[in-house]
Amino acid sequence: MQHTSRRQSGFTLLELLVVLGIIALLAGIVGPQVMKHMGASKTKAARVQIEDLSAALDMYKLDEGRYPTQQQGLEALIRKPNDARRWNGPYLRKEKVPQDPWMNDYHYVFPGQHGSFDLFSYGADEKEGGEGEDQDINSWE
Repeated sequence: MQHTSRRQSGFTLLELLVVLGIIALLAGIVGPQVMKHMGASKTKAARVQIEDLSAALDMYKLDEGRYPTQQQGLEALIRKPNDARRWNGPYLRKEKVPQDPWMNDYHYVFPGQHGSFDLFSYGADEKEGGEGEDQDINSWE
């Protein structure tokens, strides 16, 4: 009589727990580094958006002879103000003014204290000052 033994293949619970422990350890090491770079990327994206909005404001000035008033704000870049005579917009590709990477509106001040206009974001905390992701990003530096 021939007896064949049948061996089952698979992972034991202990092996699975060891692998999950290694994955958790790697996530604990890599995760903070990824989050640090993500914050820096948002800050860089805000700088690029401010440069693009500043260029659109300059195009508006070329057509109208002045920057939009404080009251008209950045909306003047996508919708013709009532008092605009030579408006040749929209000056932005999108149908609405973009928000900063933290989903807050950009601040536009005209006339500016640091230049013809001031355009800025307060960063992630939406408060003046701060460091890292909370730092202010502006058009005059």
